[in-house]
Amino acid sequence: MDQSRRRQRIWDAAAIGASAICLIHCLALPVLIAALPALADLLHLPERFHLAALALALPMSALALAAGWRRHGLWLPLVTGILGLLLLGWGALGGHAVAAETGLTVVGSILLTVGHVANWRAR
Repeated sequence: MDQSRRRQRIWDAAAIGASAICLIHCLALPVLIAALPALADLLHLPERFHLAALALALPMSALALAAGWRRHGLWLPLVTGILGLLLLGWGALGGHAVAAETGLTVVGSILLTVGHVANWRAR
């Protein structure tokens, strides 16, 4: 496996892992907080956490998706990933109610993950 393919695989794997962590955070943390109200104050994450996660996801995903598109030329992984990133950004930056933010972020994480998996498989 040449160096650029190895690098592409690492970027895709890192982006898929980050999307999975985001999805787990978005789904598990609200359930945990709802189930255990005493932990709500202890587990409250500052809003900048979501901005930091988005700042990590944007360049990592953009690099992986763009490199994959240059290699295989398929638009579906790229467009799906970009749509996922847009929804993540909208959720993180939109100032929505918690339910709307969670919904946008979950759908965005799923689309981003699907885009990265499609990118990986297209190679």
